[in-house]
Amino acid sequence: MAANLASSLSLVGCNVGLLDIDIHGPSIPKILGLEGESCRPSPDPNAIEPVVLGPRLKVMSIGLLLQSPKDAVVWRGPLKYKVIEQFLRDVNWGDLDVLVIDSPPGTGDEPLSVAQLVGRPAAAIVVTTPQEVAVADVRRSVSFCQQLHLDVLGIVENMSGFVCPHCGQTTELFKSGGGSALAQEMGVPFLGRIPFDPQVVVSGDAGTPFVHRFAESPAAHAFEDIVRPILLSLQREEPQPSDTEKSSLPTEKPKHMKIAIPLTAGRLSGHFGHCEEFALIEADPGSKQIVNQTRVVPPPHEPGVLPRWLHEQGAQVIIAGGMGRRALDLFAENGIAVHAGPEGASPEDLVQAFLNGALGTAAPTCGHDHGHHGHRHGHHHGSGEGHCQ
Repeated sequence: MAANLASSLSLVGCNVGLLDIDIHGPSIPKILGLEGESCRPSPDPNAIEPVVLGPRLKVMSIGLLLQSPKDAVVWRGPLKYKVIEQFLRDVNWGDLDVLVIDSPPGTGDEPLSVAQLVGRPAAAIVVTTPQEVAVADVRRSVSFCQQLHLDVLGIVENMSGFVCPHCGQTTELFKSGGGSALAQEMGVPFLGRIPFDPQVVVSGDAGTPFVHRFAESPAAHAFEDIVRPILLSLQREEPQPSDTEKSSLPTEKPKHMKIAIPLTAGRLSGHFGHCEEFALIEADPGSKQIVNQTRVVPPPHEPGVLPRWLHEQGAQVIIAGGMGRRALDLFAENGIAVHAGPEGASPEDLVQAFLNGALGTAAPTCGHDHGHHGHRHGHHHGSGEGHCQ
């Protein structure tokens, strides 16, 4: 939940930090494909450099400081408090729009330390599965937040029904409605339901955020629905300038999204690595209008070059005719979401379809996995479950 929430926020343009404070079971490095990665040295001897994943996501976890993923951390409360304080104070987070903190389940030392250290305007997102035995435990987490005067942004019901990919019928594996009933009982908002999807497990084990790889699935759309009220709460927290300050401020341009489309003869190319040029289109997701368009010739393709080059061009989305699994991973590492479009379509039509939510995610389309487009790096490059705050 925390990894995909942070990824979803970064995909809509937020600068996001993801802090894993599950000291005894740090899973964020595995979920994000950062196993074996470690923090690079900082020019400031008193600072810790987070691992940077894509253009808008910075990650810190005790798992990035261990010599081996097999190492066990055997610490009592005071030591855990001290390292969480250090993560919050000494990590070089930079300018963030939001910091997502992944806590272990329950009301133990880790969430207590965070509640005592971060202060306002922090808020908790409480995650439950639908069955009563889970809701009973999560009810205590909500009471915990209320006793510590920590605002509860809302409750998320995870694993809420399984949608059969063949017939579309929903099966309630763990019942349903427990999260919404708890929200009503405790007087806190209900943010939404995430359906059970086996691909969440596949993505987590593969080290690629689910919302990157399966962006058009019901579960990914559910994440989008959950992100909306979080974004609204962030906007409400931003200090509003006075009338005098408003008159002296420069007019702020709306945030646009840059979409890359590989072209051959002015139409979508079937193989992005062999295209003649790229259309780089700036679009306004709010008005669903194209703002600007440029055509650029890509560098000669070598393993891993095009994802990095498009990242340098500021691309956040690529619409492609198809690509292999390795290429999908490389684009995800560079913070670029991949969507599939019909070969031969014009770039303008493709962008309009994307803005209207009519495109699917890209999937491998050839047996040799498009290995000529790039190889899977062993590590990412850069500096760098129960209830998350």
